[in-house]
Amino acid sequence: MALALTLTACSPQDLQTILGSSGTPSALSNEEVIAGLKEALRVGAERAVSSTSAADGFWGNALIRVPFPEEAIKVKNTLLDLGITKPIEDFERTLNKAAEAAAKEAVPVFVDAITSMTIQDGFTILRGGENAATNFLRERTSGALRARFAPVVQNATQQVALTSYWQPLATAYNTATLLTGGKAVNPDLDAYVTDKALQGLFTVLAQEERRIRIDPLARTTALLQKVFGVQ
Repeated sequence: MALALTLTACSPQDLQTILGSSGTPSALSNEEVIAGLKEALRVGAERAVSSTSAADGFWGNALIRVPFPEEAIKVKNTLLDLGITKPIEDFERTLNKAAEAAAKEAVPVFVDAITSMTIQDGFTILRGGENAATNFLRERTSGALRARFAPVVQNATQQVALTSYWQPLATAYNTATLLTGGKAVNPDLDAYVTDKALQGLFTVLAQEERRIRIDPLARTTALLQKVFGVQ
């Protein structure tokens, strides 16, 4: 009874607007609506992880590609001025490979957050914007994801010999600026890649959430079709 009273606090107009249905949301049970939200989160999360953790998942996506560290962009510019280009691309590719390796760790963290989603969480998402579900997962999982990503990034950077690319770049830059009193650079690459991996993952997740909300072809399960489709 209490559950029913809580669920009915969300009006049919709310459900129609947020779920993107042009039909009659009241044809759905409250339980189906909440289950549909969880399903959307699950499907969107799985797609986002699959996309970002694939080969060139970051490197091949200009929207989330991990760029040369901002703190060390002067290194890149100086080396480009000196005609040194290939080591820079090799270095940037290794950054992205590390992010791709880290993204694989996200699924169990997302599943835990989705499973523990409360009725109140559901209605917060319902009344939110087109990225409300993504924002929910970002708030609930960022800390756990960072903790899981960090050692994976560290291991990945070691496996792909990231430091073997970075050290020559940094050394070349520091040598070139030594006579002019330039300051040596030594950014924390593992932390940088971890941050970019998180940002990229949630960027793709937001795209997937929006697709499910507005594109019938993105609703690949019966429950998603029922909850988000035309009734």
